Amino acid sequence: MSLVKHIPNSITSMNLLCGAMGVVFTLQGRPDIAFPLMLAATVFDFCDGLAARLLKAYSPIGKELDSLADMISFGLLPSIMLLETMRLHGCTCWVSFVPLFLAVMSGLRLAKFNVDERQSSDFIGVATPTSAMICGSLTYFIFVNPGTFLDGWAGTPWFLPAVAIVLGLLLVSEIPMFSIKAGGGHKILDAKRIVALCSVVCAVVLTAVFGLNWSLAVLAIFVFYILENLVLAAFCKR
Repeated sequence: MSLVKHIPNSITSMNLLCGAMGVVFTLQGRPDIAFPLMLAATVFDFCDGLAARLLKAYSPIGKELDSLADMISFGLLPSIMLLETMRLHGCTCWVSFVPLFLAVMSGLRLAKFNVDERQSSDFIGVATPTSAMICGSLTYFIFVNPGTFLDGWAGTPWFLPAVAIVLGLLLVSEIPMFSIKAGGGHKILDAKRIVALCSVVCAVVLTAVFGLNWSLAVLAIFVFYILENLVLAAFCKR
């Protein structure tokens, strides 16, 4: 096999490395470093698939490696970030372990995705990177902006566990979620993607205008994406 064929798997390995480093920094009390590493893992997660398509370098090993990397970067890392945020706020009882529920559900979500032929273009249930972005941006914002209402909520024994449980259930739900990526029969711009794009623009503009931390824009974008899909699912049922 030529060296070119190994490029996608090398990129996937960088995803895994960023996730593992993020876990280490989180356990050292530095979620402000862990979240940028999660963002880097997201970039590598996008680029490995792109490289595989451009180079026609698909392989069974690559598919399995991708799932393992996603489990670390978008399953274990966000749950550890929630757990450690609770501990940094003084919650060291058994409730602080509830966020690990998210890691378990992420593993189930990734296993389900690998065998579910319905998810070739869009998703059934929230994708693990979406869940991870919400947890990562939330914990980052709480860490770098002490004294905000989110920081106050993080000090309670219910807020972050509730976030983990809700996201964990959404991961394995049967709720359809549109993929942001174009291709595979997608229109580049349709109504739901235009609305999602407008939410991105609004979040970025409002964050800049009010001088808020950039992580709040990331949090708002992904929360709105989930809410938009929930509304679409409700109307489709009707």
